[in-house]
Amino acid sequence: MSSQRLNLLSFSGKTKILHMTWMAFFISFVVWFNHAPLMMVIAKTLGMNNSEIKTILILNVALTIPARIVIGILVDKFGPKRTYSTLLAAGSVPCFMFAFATSFEQLALARFLLGFIGAGFVIGIRMVGEWFPAKQVGIAEGIYGGWGNFGSAAAAGALPALALIYGGDEGWRYAIATTGVIALIYSVVYFFSVSDTPKGSTYFKPKKAGAMEVTSIWDLFFYILMSVPLYATLSLLTWKLSPTGANLLSNGAALSIYTGIWVLFLYNVYKIIHVNEEHLQHPIEEIHKYKFKQVAILDLAYFITFGSELAVVSMLPLFFFDTFHESHGITMVEAGLLGGSFAFINLVARPIGGWISDKFGRKLSLSIFVLGLSVGYFCMSMIDSEWPIALAVLVTMSCSCFVSGGCGAVYAIVPLIKRRMTGQIAGMVGAYGNVGGVLFLTILSFVTPAVFFVVIAAVALSVLIAVQFIDEPKGHMAEVQEDGTVEMIELN
Repeated sequence: MSSQRLNLLSFSGKTKILHMTWMAFFISFVVWFNHAPLMMVIAKTLGMNNSEIKTILILNVALTIPARIVIGILVDKFGPKRTYSTLLAAGSVPCFMFAFATSFEQLALARFLLGFIGAGFVIGIRMVGEWFPAKQVGIAEGIYGGWGNFGSAAAAGALPALALIYGGDEGWRYAIATTGVIALIYSVVYFFSVSDTPKGSTYFKPKKAGAMEVTSIWDLFFYILMSVPLYATLSLLTWKLSPTGANLLSNGAALSIYTGIWVLFLYNVYKIIHVNEEHLQHPIEEIHKYKFKQVAILDLAYFITFGSELAVVSMLPLFFFDTFHESHGITMVEAGLLGGSFAFINLVARPIGGWISDKFGRKLSLSIFVLGLSVGYFCMSMIDSEWPIALAVLVTMSCSCFVSGGCGAVYAIVPLIKRRMTGQIAGMVGAYGNVGGVLFLTILSFVTPAVFFVVIAAVALSVLIAVQFIDEPKGHMAEVQEDGTVEMIELN
């Protein structure tokens, strides 16, 4: 069956799995972003100041970076059915903690823990990759990512209304708790409605848990090198909370966190070496080899696509307000709606990005999307108060098409590298998206929006060069059955 004949109106077989899984992702994002539209009301209830509000926003993403790595390991070991169901159920606990917190400290702890549910995205990548063949995996992953990602927008639209329905000064508590109840119920529904693989298929697992297997000594060093930015980003987040940043951590507390982060890095290096040392001492058959550069390039591609999207979505409403408030008289609400146009396009553009990747080739498609977003951000850097608002929105949405399409193109390749490690690969690639968001927002705190857009455009051109070194998935990948027989999985 070609990707053009994927029947989304069906609710059986692999299409049922796709619908059930994007809904799980959708709910996880509703829970992850349930605070955003209600933040001002929450702050008023608990008497929070601006620094404390910023702290909550930072804590919301802090745990997601390591969580995506951990979830990738767990999904490869235990399967997506059990992992997604467990994550949704476990995620409801800090959701209830947040809803009924009575102090800033309780609120902050709950928000920090809720960052773990943001890693749910990784699980569905493995699930969809198991159920869809290579010629359909791009559009399927695109639908999963694009439709599920809309959960953040759904939370923004539905939760304020739900809080009003509950009524009272603390209606927000019941609105947020409702999302926890939904996650808890759906965790049970998901567990009893899906299976990890189609009937008769094998769910391949890594030989050892704790880190990805690599197939050459140089890839081992490359893997360790590519892990450094993940821990550096956690250090950057700590710096933002330290006395030199938001001044919400003491020097002693910040130093303790820095130490913990890099001790964790050293432990990660130990696990990488431990997982790989034995099999790298023996010759590895050519059919079992893969190139870690494929993962590294996808890390960079998601860094610029999803990373820039995270950053731009966060700053765009204020950018439109500051740019057009005096010249065109737009309100903050109107600016928010205009800014939301950047993320809204995800619903369509991400699946289209995956479909184009299926149809016209993975490397070519990713190259076009990265080049397009570079041009798009450069055009956005020229937006000023003299521009017609309609033209500014058109340029913004055009850029967003390439950004979201690029996200779809990245995850059209992820399941085609090494099947038994798809979760870990998806986790590392996804973590790099968060790294990009943190880094670009940090850059924004030092420069003007115009320079910010130019920086993203320039970084995208560097990533475009890297993309030219990725290998087009073709032929077959080999996985070993429990009885020792080799199964060849088609890649094109």
